Amino acid sequence: MAQPAQPKRILVTGGSGLVGKAIAKLVAEGEGRPDEEWIFVSSKDADLTDAAATAALFEKHRPTHVIHLAAMVGGLFRNIKYNLDFWRKNMHINDNVLHSAYKSGVQKVVSCLSTCIFPDKTTYPIDETMIHNGPPHNSNFGYSYAKRMIDVQNRAYFEQHGCRFTAVIPTNVFGPHDNYNIEDGHVLPGLIHKVYLAKENGTALTVWGTGKPRRQFIYSLDLARLFLWVLREYDEVEPIILSVGEEDEVSIREAAECVVRAMDFKGELLFDTTKSDGQFKKTASNSKLKRYLPDFQFTPFERAVKETCDWFCANYAIARK
Repeated sequence: MAQPAQPKRILVTGGSGLVGKAIAKLVAEGEGRPDEEWIFVSSKDADLTDAAATAALFEKHRPTHVIHLAAMVGGLFRNIKYNLDFWRKNMHINDNVLHSAYKSGVQKVVSCLSTCIFPDKTTYPIDETMIHNGPPHNSNFGYSYAKRMIDVQNRAYFEQHGCRFTAVIPTNVFGPHDNYNIEDGHVLPGLIHKVYLAKENGTALTVWGTGKPRRQFIYSLDLARLFLWVLREYDEVEPIILSVGEEDEVSIREAAECVVRAMDFKGELLFDTTKSDGQFKKTASNSKLKRYLPDFQFTPFERAVKETCDWFCANYAIARK
């Protein structure tokens, strides 16, 4: 007879953020399993930049598995201003979480990286083997190098201690519970907030930059489903890119037009070309994911944007902004 599955205690750091909330929603709606106990923690529960506080959190919850989402994050303009802070805080958080996981005998850690860690000067599409092939874009080098080090630590923990620590690399994530701050947020939630305000005030919508850069967007609920699969099924230490296909890349202009349609905005659309564009593109290959999950269905971009806009409008008072 097959052995009954050992119960899992899954600790999710950054549990109140965009991806954490999406995982919690899936679990609440029945996509968790009977042998899984889910614990979502946020910065209110522990300061993960503090080694003792992190160790105490692991001692308290005794997880068997960890999904590590906690990070200091921000959009292009916040990264440009605070590269040192992004480097130091994320290095502390990641080292404390991975070391506490090792010390307390956690069976598996799945950390979250980002496509912005890839080299700036590169060939496209980018795949998992190319992470360390040159410096990242200089706009967010602090965050990028700190995130790259998770991959280095995962390999070192595996080689020295046999730990099954791995990482996923999502492309641009969006969805309910995002940070919609116009100055510091990412491009899509920033656009959604801008359209909301332009509609309220009867003004034009001004998009920062030329609108030409291209991005692959992944809906937070799709990413959450893939996180569950990685936690349960993916056994490599090497990271895996979680993304829609190269053919689903859209320009910032197209993304803005999609938000305009979703929110039924009738005003003028302008582009402030005095503002930085950031990286023109960072096209990622999802061929590794497709080999594992050839039939995975992503939510169509238009529908995912509509659901996100509807959530933001319904929850404007409580949304992070």
